[in-house]
Amino acid sequence: MEATLNFKANIQLTITQLAELAKQLPQKERDKLVSMILEEEEPIMSKQELKAKVKEGLQDAKLHREGKIKLRTLTEFLADV
Repeated sequence: MEATLNFKANIQLTITQLAELAKQLPQKERDKLVSMILEEEEPIMSKQELKAKVKEGLQDAKLHREGKIKLRTLTEFLADV
């Protein structure tokens, strides 16, 4: 069983020291920390979600080659970003 200690302290760390501490966290906790730092509303994409997105993109490319769908141009895509 792991014990948790909560306390408030003003500790100054270098970026390197903070990175070393973060490396000791479990992956799930590191992902949460990154999300908090980046102030993202959504958690970081999981490996399964990334695979699904890549698969979807490849399927879209296949359908485009077959003439079944029309993809946006780079200019159209960049206009939305």
